[in-house]
Amino acid sequence: MRLDKYLKVSRIIKRRTIAKAACESGRVFINDKVAKAGTVVSEGDTIEIQFANQILKAKIINIAEHVTKESAKAMYEIISGIEDKE
Repeated sequence: MRLDKYLKVSRIIKRRTIAKAACESGRVFINDKVAKAGTVVSEGDTIEIQFANQILKAKIINIAEHVTKESAKAMYEIISGIEDKE
């Protein structure tokens, strides 16, 4: 699955366009390497996102095309940082 789609489906970032913009600005890393929006993610990969005032680091546990809001949190495990509460 593409990185921007994964970020949206897992609800780490609420909109795919925002996820794509974050990737294009070099604020998203996969396994400590700068990632583009089209980078394919796999289970076990580590994602790091630099937000304005914090850094979120999470490990991909599951990849699914469609999930409910409640089950989206089961797609990743937060290693450090705080996720968006919305």
